[in-house]
Amino acid sequence: MIRSPIARTGTLKPARTRSRKCSVKGCSGRVTATESFVRWCSPACGTAIALGKLAKQKTAQQRIAAAAERADRIATKAKLEKFKRKPKWISEVQDLFNLIVRIEDRDLPCISCGKHVVDDGRPGGVWDAGHYLSRGSACHLRFDRRNVHKQCKGCNRPNGTTRAAHRAGVEARIGKEALDALEADQATRHYTIDELKSLKAEYAAKLKQLKEAA
Repeated sequence: MIRSPIARTGTLKPARTRSRKCSVKGCSGRVTATESFVRWCSPACGTAIALGKLAKQKTAQQRIAAAAERADRIATKAKLEKFKRKPKWISEVQDLFNLIVRIEDRDLPCISCGKHVVDDGRPGGVWDAGHYLSRGSACHLRFDRRNVHKQCKGCNRPNGTTRAAHRAGVEARIGKEALDALEADQATRHYTIDELKSLKAEYAAKLKQLKEAA
């Protein structure tokens, strides 16, 4: 005689119910559901778990979007730099260099008048990085630290100070021998774009160190 599957296996047993702790943080309830995927002890805890999953998904999406935005900015910057002309590179390097000068000389007086001018909060501040030998007449010395020092805006403007006063300040700061060498320096310096890129990276790293130290 052929037995039916039911007769061979016997009666079906009910699913076993297990008790486990609710997965919601801070909840002391117990889960008594038969399904293994149920990890909440009440509708309120189930809602909390669902909202937590949604929050994690939203955070992940925001991170992906932020990473994509950063990548897009980097790519755009790289494209723009390909078309950046040499004068623009020089200007950017000069801005970093001048800021380094003002930070390094922050505790020193004006190179020309010898005064400690108090910053009154005006736009652009009250200090410049003053070139003793101007960038117009000695552009090869525009990034030479011997030639550039903190100078108040009043002295740095046209007719703001005399050359003699500026020269005296530089001589007192770096010494007569260094000043004579500076004035005799006629070596031409034609920076390539690659050299300017390297200078910009060098000054940016130095500026970061100065700001952290300050």
